[in-house]
Amino acid sequence: MKIDNIREYKSKDLDNIMEIWVNTNIEAHNFIDENYWRNNFDMVKEMMPSAELYVFEEDGEIKGFVGLMENYIAGIFVKGNNKSKGIGKSLLDFIKEKREELNLSVYEKNTRAIEFYKREGFVVVDKNIEEDNDELEFLMSWSK
Repeated sequence: MKIDNIREYKSKDLDNIMEIWVNTNIEAHNFIDENYWRNNFDMVKEMMPSAELYVFEEDGEIKGFVGLMENYIAGIFVKGNNKSKGIGKSLLDFIKEKREELNLSVYEKNTRAIEFYKREGFVVVDKNIEEDNDELEFLMSWSK
């Protein structure tokens, strides 16, 4: 759909994507204390450049991004009021072109994300409890 808006991450993007990361996590995971995300901010910011990152940029503004670690989707994040406009799907379609299979983890209570991934061909293959916050997570998988 909007593949032309997707590009590789550049180091100058870090502050923008970290703002999207923290705000999106707080918004999508209202069942987890927001301090969990704030307390992990610096660690994630340090790790972020070691992931394979792609940003969705429109009119000079980063509206979303995806992070990959090999075949594992560390997350697809879409900024605030840009949700449900095809940005997440565009990012996912973009990385599906680069991989034969993909895996990710999603909290059971994040039903919006689960439905999105199911609609995009992912299936739940396992469940486990996230040690850091005692929340049930689904491991989901997709393959071509």
